[in-house]
Amino acid sequence: MTRTPSSYVALGDSLTCGTDPERERRWPDAVAAALGPDVVYANFARIGATSRDVEEEQLGPALALRPDLVSLICGANDVLESVRPDPEGFGRRLARMLGRIRAEAPEASVLTATYPDLSRFVPLRERTRRRVRRGIEGFNAACREVAAEHDVVLLEWAEHPHTREPAYRAADGFHPSPEGHRRAAAEVIEALRIRQREEAA
Repeated sequence: MTRTPSSYVALGDSLTCGTDPERERRWPDAVAAALGPDVVYANFARIGATSRDVEEEQLGPALALRPDLVSLICGANDVLESVRPDPEGFGRRLARMLGRIRAEAPEASVLTATYPDLSRFVPLRERTRRRVRRGIEGFNAACREVAAEHDVVLLEWAEHPHTREPAYRAADGFHPSPEGHRRAAAEVIEALRIRQREEAA
């Protein structure tokens, strides 16, 4: 990314969509605002979306806008909704999506992120807690590997210290609070600036 993006699309689940999209300012909203008043921006993320939903329902309409910035963060619901989370299958799906973005929007900057351990925030039985923890770890490992293979910006939110602070979490204990969204936006913007400097060097 050697110039300021003019079109930004956000894909994913409630981490990107927010829990009250009509009323709250989400981190992608703040990123779009920082890019300037002329940026074309669309948030396709949906509460409860799995990686399959993102691939089948969000990716096509997003690419139709010919974006030059794409955020793609998904996978948590794959873990929460399955008794046998499949990190390898997720990795293949993520790789397909990133490959399609590279093919259809070759100049776009792309970013993704790992998830914090959901089992720390969601009330679960001990057996389920262990399954979710292992699932998130496996999905994060797959995300890191695929992100490196496709040279996309990776935000390490898995062990982010702020995820443990109540001020950065909403009342449900997991989703970002308004301050959490502000913090996430600032980190995304800084990560994009770093990538821009690297590409310009």
